[in-house]
Amino acid sequence: MTTSTSHRAELLMPAGSLSKLKTAILYGADAVYAGTPDLSLRTQSSFTLEELTEGVRFAHERGKKIYLTLNLFTHNKDVEKLPLFVKTVRKVKPDGLIVSDPGVFHFLKEHAPELELHVSTQANACSWLTVQSWQKQGASLCVLAREVSFGELCEIREKCPDIKLEAFIHGAMCMTYSGRCLLSNFLAERGANQGNCAQSCRWNYKVLARTKDGQEVEITPDNKDDYDFFLEEQYRPGELMKIEEDERGSYIMNAKDLCLMPKLDDYLALGVDSLKVEGRNKSEYYAAITARAYRLAIDAWYASPEDWRPDEFLRELYTLQSRGYSLGFHEGRLTNLAHNYDRTDTVGGWLYAGAITRWDGDDMIFLIRNPLRAGVILEFLAPGHFEPIRLRLYEFENSDTGQMTEKVAPGQGRSIRIPAAAFHSEDTVALKSLLPPLSVARTQTELSEERRTLLEGNLISLDMESGLRDSADERPTVKGKAHVGKAPTLGLDSCCGLGCNGCLMFWNDPRYDKARETLKAKKIGEML
Repeated sequence: MTTSTSHRAELLMPAGSLSKLKTAILYGADAVYAGTPDLSLRTQSSFTLEELTEGVRFAHERGKKIYLTLNLFTHNKDVEKLPLFVKTVRKVKPDGLIVSDPGVFHFLKEHAPELELHVSTQANACSWLTVQSWQKQGASLCVLAREVSFGELCEIREKCPDIKLEAFIHGAMCMTYSGRCLLSNFLAERGANQGNCAQSCRWNYKVLARTKDGQEVEITPDNKDDYDFFLEEQYRPGELMKIEEDERGSYIMNAKDLCLMPKLDDYLALGVDSLKVEGRNKSEYYAAITARAYRLAIDAWYASPEDWRPDEFLRELYTLQSRGYSLGFHEGRLTNLAHNYDRTDTVGGWLYAGAITRWDGDDMIFLIRNPLRAGVILEFLAPGHFEPIRLRLYEFENSDTGQMTEKVAPGQGRSIRIPAAAFHSEDTVALKSLLPPLSVARTQTELSEERRTLLEGNLISLDMESGLRDSADERPTVKGKAHVGKAPTLGLDSCCGLGCNGCLMFWNDPRYDKARETLKAKKIGEML
C-alpha cells in the first residue's frame, strides 16, 4: 500500500446542537456536519436558523468547515420545501451540502450550482464505478457505504484519484443497507429514511408461548426457568440462538459500535480525505472524547508513522458509554465479536459530569450534567492534552444563590461555582488557558458486578477482534464452537464455492484466494 502524507486527512465530527458543534471544534475537529429538522436524517437536530448561522461563523473564524445535511429521501411533500431550503442555505453559507437523493442532487446543481455537494453514505456508494458516476455528475466528495471493506476502499482510491473520499471510522452501526431501512416504518409508523428512525432493530423482543389449542402460556418470574426459547434456522440444525436470554430479553439485530482506531494508520496511509465520526444525537462529552482521541491519534501518525500505536487513544475511547466496539466490515467479513445478543443498552465506567460555561473572574462556572455528591473526584479534560486535571469537591456552591450543599443534580441549567484556587497544583492563568469555556469533566461511576463484567468484556473485544483478523480460521461461534457457514439453500459446509455475488465467505476468506483468481478468467455470468 502506498503511503500518502502529501495532504492531511480531515477529522469530521457530528454536531447535533450549537454547543456540540463548538465542543467538537474546541477538541480538535477540522470540520463538523449539522442538520436542519425538516430535511436531514436527524429530526432531533436542535439547530435554529440563527444557531446555524452562529455555528458557521464560529467554525469559519477558527479556520474550520461546516457541512449541512440534506440527506433524506424525498417524498412529494418534501419537494416543495427545496426552494426555501436553497434560499436559507445561501444565507447560512456552509462549506458544502451532504445529499443522498439523486433528485435533490440534480435540483441543487440546477438551482444552486455554486454549492459544493457531498454524496451521503445513504446513497450506498460501494464501488469505484458508482463513485465515478457521482463525480461526473458534479460531486466533490463521496461518503462510502459502511459495508465497504478496506480492500475495496484501496481500489476505489486508486481508480478515483480526483474526487475526495470519506469513510466512517467511529459510531453506531445499524443492520441495514447503509442506513436505508423500513423496520421503523412498519413497526412504529416512523420514517427512518425521513430522519425519524425508532431503532426498532434494537428493541427488546420477547417470545410468547402458546399451546396447540390456542391457549397462551403466561411466562412469569415463577415459571420462566421452566422454559428455554431459541431460534433455529432451517439449514443450521443445532445452532440455537437463545431468544430470551434473561429478564432483559434478547437483541438479535443489535450491532456493536464501529471503532477503527486500531486500523486508523491504514486509512491515513491510503490518503482518505475525510474521516467521519457518527453521533449527532450524542452528548457534548461524546463529542469531546472522540474528537480529542482521534485528533491526537491523527497528529501522532503524521508526526511519526513508523512509531504510531493505537493503544493510548483506544483507552480514551473506552471511557465512553458504548455497546462495545467492532471493526465492522474493515476486512469484508464480520466476526462473532461484532454483535450483542444479550442487551442493547450502553455501558461505560465514566459519566459526563458537566462542562464549563464561562469564567467569572477567577471562578469557574460549571454546568451540572449528572448528579454529584460530596467527595466526588472530577476529571477535567483539557483540549489537546491527554493528562486530566483532577479535583475533589466536598461541597457545591450554587452559582446563582451562593448556597452550599453536599449534593447537586442537573436540571434547569443548574451550575456551580468553582474557584480556581481550589486547584492547588495549577497556576490560575495556566488553568484558565488549559480549560476554556466548553471544556468537559467526567466522574467515575460505580458499576454492579454484572455491568462490570459486561464492561470488561467490551474492553477486550476490540483487541481480540484485531488480533484474530490474522487467522484464516476465525469465524463466528455458537456456544464456544466455531460456526460453520452454510449456503442457505444447499446446507453445505462453508460456502458452495461457486463464486456467488455477495457471498462474504467466498470473496473475503483466504481459503478461496485461488478460486477467486480462477473466477476472474471466466466469462461473464460463468461460475466455478
